[in-house]
Amino acid sequence: MNLTKIEFDNRYTNTLPADKNRDNYRRQVNYAAFSFVNPTHVANPSLVAVSLDVANKVGFTEQDCRSDDFVQLFSGNQLLEGMEPYALCYGGHQFGNWAGQLGDGRAINLGETISPNHGHQILQLKGAGSTPYSRQADGLAVLRSSVREFLCSEAMYHLGVPTTRALSLCLSGEEVVRDMFYDGNRKPEPGAIVCRVSSSFTRFGSFQLPTSRGDKGLMQAMVEHCIRADFPTLISDEERAMTTLSEAVYLRWYQEVCERTSDMVMHWMRVGFVHGVMNTDNMSIIGETIDYGPYGWIDNYDPDWTPNTTDAQGKRYRFETQPDIAMWNLFQLAKAIMPLFKKPTGLQQVLDGYSESYLAKWRTMMARKLGLKGCNGDKDEALFTDLEKLLARVETDMTLFYRQLAKVKLRAEEADFEQWYPIFEICFYQPESVVGKRDNNKVALQYQQAFSAWLTRYIERASGEYDTAADRATAMNKVNPKYVLRNYLAQQAIEKAEKGDYSEIERLQTLLTHPYDEQPEFESYAGKRPEWARHKAGCSALSCSS
Repeated sequence: MNLTKIEFDNRYTNTLPADKNRDNYRRQVNYAAFSFVNPTHVANPSLVAVSLDVANKVGFTEQDCRSDDFVQLFSGNQLLEGMEPYALCYGGHQFGNWAGQLGDGRAINLGETISPNHGHQILQLKGAGSTPYSRQADGLAVLRSSVREFLCSEAMYHLGVPTTRALSLCLSGEEVVRDMFYDGNRKPEPGAIVCRVSSSFTRFGSFQLPTSRGDKGLMQAMVEHCIRADFPTLISDEERAMTTLSEAVYLRWYQEVCERTSDMVMHWMRVGFVHGVMNTDNMSIIGETIDYGPYGWIDNYDPDWTPNTTDAQGKRYRFETQPDIAMWNLFQLAKAIMPLFKKPTGLQQVLDGYSESYLAKWRTMMARKLGLKGCNGDKDEALFTDLEKLLARVETDMTLFYRQLAKVKLRAEEADFEQWYPIFEICFYQPESVVGKRDNNKVALQYQQAFSAWLTRYIERASGEYDTAADRATAMNKVNPKYVLRNYLAQQAIEKAEKGDYSEIERLQTLLTHPYDEQPEFESYAGKRPEWARHKAGCSALSCSS
C-alpha cells in the first residue's frame, strides 16, 4: 500500500493472553483479554469524511487520506504490515444489571501505533463486521449512527471534553437492515464504518468480567498492563522494575481513574452533553468519552432529560444523574479490583472522596461559566443552584443563556425586566411563559420577579471580578460554547448524507472546530432548536440501534 509507513508495537496483544481459538463465531471467551479477528471485506467502500487533525496525530499525510489505499484500509479491506486486528473481551452492567460477557461486538482494533508526536495510539474500526462478541448482532453499523459518532467525537475534542477521536468515516457500499426504534419497522440503510482513535479502549468492564468469573490472574494482569501502559507517571523507576506492582500503586491508579472520570463528567455538565448509556462497559478507564450511541445535547435546560428511548421510563442516565452514575460505576470498578487488596479500606476512602472532589470541580466550573474567578463557598453554590432551577422553570436554552449572560454589563438597572428581557429573549422557547399578558399572567410575573432577584444577586457578586466587561465576557466565552452539535443539526447532516450529499458534514466539521468563536458566517447554527425538531426522530430521542 502506498501510505506513509506507520510503526506498530501492538503492546496489548503482546502482553496479555489471547483467545486460543482463532475461529470467528459467537461464543463465551474465557481466560483471555481479546480475540484475534479480521474485519469483514466490503463491496465498494468510499470515503465520506476525514479528520486531517487526527490523521496528522497518527502520522498520515493529507495525500494519504485522499488515496484509495486509505479507503481500503479504513473500511477493513486491507491491512498495513504489522497490524494484528483484535476485539476486546469485557463485561459490564447495563442499566444497573450485570450482563455478563459483552465485548467488542462491532469494534475491531486494527493495530497499536507509535505516533510521531502523540505517543501510543490505537486504530479501531467500528462497524467492520462480526466478532466472537457480537452475540445475535451482525457487527455492522449504519450511516446515521456513524455520522453522529464521527461528528461528535471531534466536536467534543474541540470543546475541551476528554474523548476518543474519529479519523475517518467510510461507506461500506452495502446496505444494513435495522429497526431504528425496535418497533417492527425494519428497513435497509447505508452501511458505514468509523475509525476511532485513542491511546486505550479498555473499559471498566474489562476488569469486571474476569473477576466475575473468579479469574484473579487475568484481572491482575490487565491492571498491571493498564498501569504500566496508560498510567506510567504513577510509578517510579524502582516500582516499574518490580515483577508485580504493590497495593499502593493499585490504589494510586484507582484514585487517578476516579479523578479522570469526574473530570470528564464535569465537562459533560459544563457543555450540556448527555451520554445516554453510561453502562460500565461504556466507561473508559482513561477517562475519555467513548461509545457515542444515543447521546444528545440539552437544548432547553431540563435536568430530567435523556436522549435514550430505551431509558425513557426509568431515566437512569438523565442529565442530572450523570455524576452519581459515574460514582456508581466507579464503585463497580472498585468491587472488580478488590481481590488485589488485603483490605478494602483504601478503596472505600478513595470512593468516599469522589463526591467531595466532584463538588469542588463543579463549583469551580460553574464559577467560570458565570464569570467568577472562584467559588466563595455555600453562598456562591446557592447562586449556581438557584440559577439552574430558574433555567428549568421555563424552557430556556442552556447554550444561548450563558453566552447572553456574558453580555450583561453588571449595572444594577439591568436587573429590571425591561432591561434584561431584550438580552435573554432569544433563549426562551416559549416567550409567552416569560412575558405573559403583562396585566393578569401571575405565573409570568412571578418568573420575571424571580429572574430579576437572581440577576440582582449575580450583578452584585460578579462586579469587580474583572477590570472591564469585555474581559469578563472573554473569560466566560472561553468556557461557554456558542456552537454545540445540537441534535437537529446532526440529523440534518444525516438526512443529506443518506442522499449522497456530504456537504453538511463538512460544514459542521469546520464550524465545530472553533465552538467558542463567534464565526458570523455560521450564526444560524447558534440558534435555538426549531419547533419542527421538538419531537422529530433523531432530534428529540434516539435508540441504541446502530
